[in-house]
Amino acid sequence: MQRKLKKKIMEKMVNLQIEKLPEGVYLATSDNLQGLVVQGNTITETIEIARDVAKKLIEAQEQQIANLAMFNNFFSADSDRK
Repeated sequence: MQRKLKKKIMEKMVNLQIEKLPEGVYLATSDNLQGLVVQGNTITETIEIARDVAKKLIEAQEQQIANLAMFNNFFSADSDRK
């Protein structure tokens, strides 16, 4: 028996500011994704690293939101019992 798993894919746009540092490497930051600061030897490498870091940051934010929702639901249900 085979099951098909569907994976929810959502694309998000993240604005990057990339600058070349005096050391010869590139630094990328983002104003709309807190914590995104990456460095690479080329622009392409910097963008690839930024993509991976952005994905992890977004996943962490989504998990934090889910945890807060669960926390709020727990206390809302608890206050309804009183």
